[in-house]
Amino acid sequence: MSHRDNFLYLTIALTLLLFGTALCHQFFSSNMQHVMQASTMFTLLISVWGIDSQSQFFKYKLLFPFVIIAFSWFTVFIDNTMGDNVTLILMLVFFLFTAFKTAKQVLFSGVIDSNKILGAICLYFMMGIIWAILYCLLQINLTPAFNNVPETTNWYVLFPEFIYFSFVTLTTLGFGDISPSIPLSRVFVYFEAVVGQLYLTILVASLVGARLNIMHQNHSSNQTHKRNESE
Repeated sequence: MSHRDNFLYLTIALTLLLFGTALCHQFFSSNMQHVMQASTMFTLLISVWGIDSQSQFFKYKLLFPFVIIAFSWFTVFIDNTMGDNVTLILMLVFFLFTAFKTAKQVLFSGVIDSNKILGAICLYFMMGIIWAILYCLLQINLTPAFNNVPETTNWYVLFPEFIYFSFVTLTTLGFGDISPSIPLSRVFVYFEAVVGQLYLTILVASLVGARLNIMHQNHSSNQTHKRNESE
């Protein structure tokens, strides 16, 4: 794995997280979320290895998935809001740091290539996941912060619901089946909608445009070189 293809693995890991969450929520009990998230956390860890394995902080970051998994399983056996909060905060820190390292590589290093465009997509996925975690924290601590979600403080029950709601909001689909019910949750919701639109219209469009421009320049250079050789 290198900086030329690391975002391919991260894309696969994030897709597994999102799709696996839906499958477990559809066909299994809520406790199966822990199995899926544990395996996906290891996949994410392997994937982000290519992003910041040279960082001095990386060896400490190795502990994050293990601690998250430990707290995640701990909350199965006790009905403790504090345990749910700690698990969600650790997940939030993990994804925020990964998103930061991803943005740093996508925006501030080297030329634009297909791997960096994949990185921009990964960053978009992580934005949705980060907001879903924030919504879980709001619902657990300020119940009812949202309408039409399960009446529980178990984060692993709420997480699939808010994954769905977060991406519906991020893409401004706005089906309306889940809605914020307090001022603080409404602020988070409309900020996510605004950030999602700005991200798509500015960052991703700029990256794709820059990549196409580079390809056009390379093609023009090859054509000029061929003409010079023929002359």
